[in-house]
Amino acid sequence: MDTNMTQPALHVAPPQPAAARNNDSSIGGLLLEQGKITPENAETVLRMQKELGIRFGEAAQRLGLITEADIQQVLARQFDYPYLLKGEGKYSPQLVAAYQPFSRQVETLRAIRSQLMLRWFSRHKALVIVGVDSGDGTSLFAANLAVVFSQLGEHTLLVDANLRNPGQQEIFGLQGHHGLSDVLAGRADLEAVARIDEFVDLSVLPSGTLPPNPQELLSRHGFGELNNRLAERYDVVLYDAAAFAHGADALALAGRVGGVLLVARRNRTHIDDISYVAEQVNSLGAQVVGSVLVDF
Repeated sequence: MDTNMTQPALHVAPPQPAAARNNDSSIGGLLLEQGKITPENAETVLRMQKELGIRFGEAAQRLGLITEADIQQVLARQFDYPYLLKGEGKYSPQLVAAYQPFSRQVETLRAIRSQLMLRWFSRHKALVIVGVDSGDGTSLFAANLAVVFSQLGEHTLLVDANLRNPGQQEIFGLQGHHGLSDVLAGRADLEAVARIDEFVDLSVLPSGTLPPNPQELLSRHGFGELNNRLAERYDVVLYDAAAFAHGADALALAGRVGGVLLVARRNRTHIDDISYVAEQVNSLGAQVVGSVLVDF
């Protein structure tokens, strides 16, 4: 991914040995909580730790009880930077911000996040993310961007506003949820928002029931009211919109939200098409905050 803006299931942990409860050995408590080691293992680790004067995690690794990946994940938990190991959770493996947080792609995502924090979210709460064409990878980009915002400690909501071909329900493994369309139609309220438990500050509002009139639904006054309610509850609200090639849904969103981030695909999206979309957004009085070139 480039840019020109340029758990497993949790269980109740057994009582911890006294030494594993102190601040110096808090990594031991987290390893116990995650089931990486047993209380009996912990006692063995503590003896080695004391004898050799090394850290708890190093001692556990020397004994072959945990791996370096286990240590890195626990350290991330200690510093409120949660991520998942390969095979954990029910999410798409392409959610690289969750599964490969130290990769080059995610470094790029963090750079985009920093620019957006300075250029947009310092004064606004919501942003529309939209691709020029379908298949541009917009939904995956939006999902990964939402994860890195939550890892920063921002109370983040990702709204699947693609009421034609939604993708967030599949990416995050959400089943049978009401969503945005149901809220706008008065068939549900904000209990339709799904909290993503593995991440401290991330929630997703799925698309919900696919309506026959997505553009009209998003153009109603009720969407503006909903956007205001969400802005009161969250630090960052990201709307994953249908591609411009599918209609004017994104323009309806842009007119209410005020800011758009354009997504283009390497070796596929034409420059003229990007310029045309930007002109359409600007004609509504909305701002194109930037554009991103992805290569998922």
